[in-house]
Amino acid sequence: MSDLWEVYALKYADHNNRDRNESFLFDDNHNAAWPLDYFVWVLKNGDKTILVDTGFDQKESLARGRQLYETPAELITRFGVPPQSIDTVIVTHMHYDHAGGLEDFMHATFHLQQLEMEYATGPCMCHGVLQKPFTVEHVCNMVKQLYSGKLVFHNGSSEVAPGLEVHLIGGHSRGLQCVRVKTQRGWLVLASDASHFYENFLHSKPFPIVVDLEDMLNGFNRLSALADSQQHIIPGHDPAVRTLYPCVFDGDDSIVRLDVAPATPA
Repeated sequence: MSDLWEVYALKYADHNNRDRNESFLFDDNHNAAWPLDYFVWVLKNGDKTILVDTGFDQKESLARGRQLYETPAELITRFGVPPQSIDTVIVTHMHYDHAGGLEDFMHATFHLQQLEMEYATGPCMCHGVLQKPFTVEHVCNMVKQLYSGKLVFHNGSSEVAPGLEVHLIGGHSRGLQCVRVKTQRGWLVLASDASHFYENFLHSKPFPIVVDLEDMLNGFNRLSALADSQQHIIPGHDPAVRTLYPCVFDGDDSIVRLDVAPATPA
């Protein structure tokens, strides 16, 4: 097995009725429209396919007022990867849009930071504002994986496979982890919600949903240290990703390839 991976971003939903004040603290242009995309990521290495995050389903879409186009399971099926063929899932954190499709992958082994499970099931969840990005059924599904022996905990930085690492970032959620992937163009970092948009890490502008602001700000520097360059950092929700990277299917920008150079600098 090679240590070089192909990396794909798959957009399954979006939320376009948003302003910049929902994405940046202390923003001078806070009333301007600022849409947001929802992605999962697929990593391929020969016959091995790993999924990063599981998105959310129709029930969650309706409950939270988001536009769902396909469930992640449907989208990766269209990509040519049957969900049942995936035996490894990295969950960057347990917010509803990253761990909401767990039921479609309960056969797989999940990789999660220990700190995230402690946070999502601990006394911090006595506060409603900290509960809000979580959905209790998703957390319970993760507990089921634990009791089924299909949950691997990580503490900080770990290698999941040759050329594939997870690194604790925190900030947005207590146990948020990014994914570092070795590709043909160098070390790529899937930031997930360590940086929702390019603007977050490029200009040190924090995202408003945050449990530890210092960790979030330090996380921007951590992303740059882990990636071969700032052009190797992929933010978790930025629609610009779909314009910078080539489509897998002609005329369909819902799936783009990330292990090739972007069309223009971010």
